[in-house]
Amino acid sequence: MRALLQRVSDARVDVAGDTVGRCGRGLLILVCAMQGDGPDQPAKLAAKIAKLRIFPDEAGKMNRSLRDIGGEALVVSQFTLAADTRRGNRPGFSEAARPEEGKALYEAFAEALRGEGIAVQTGIFGADMQVHLVNDGPVTIWLDDQLG
Repeated sequence: MRALLQRVSDARVDVAGDTVGRCGRGLLILVCAMQGDGPDQPAKLAAKIAKLRIFPDEAGKMNRSLRDIGGEALVVSQFTLAADTRRGNRPGFSEAARPEEGKALYEAFAEALRGEGIAVQTGIFGADMQVHLVNDGPVTIWLDDQLG
């Protein structure tokens, strides 16, 4: 799985003009299931993200995790994180999981993050979404499936 984390002070996702998910201080997590991802990937990724120390402590040093600050997460599916731009000018997306697999892994990831004690809201898988955010920092972190 791939994820792009954006530390936010506020984020929301709208579908057809209606807000379907939002979070306050915490993370906007754009996530993509990849071909070959197994059923253990969502839990590994969720555990890593919940413990990742990217929030400031009292001294302003990035030393606190999402769990430490009682932060929230907005999880949005984004298959375009699988873009292959090595050839030509049009990205290919064949490395993304098939939609039915991708949806199951996306939902498992959101549930695993909840299991880590994080308040989670989501977008709608496969929908045309408008994502609004206030990036705090800015802090943006890329995580790929090399989680061991």
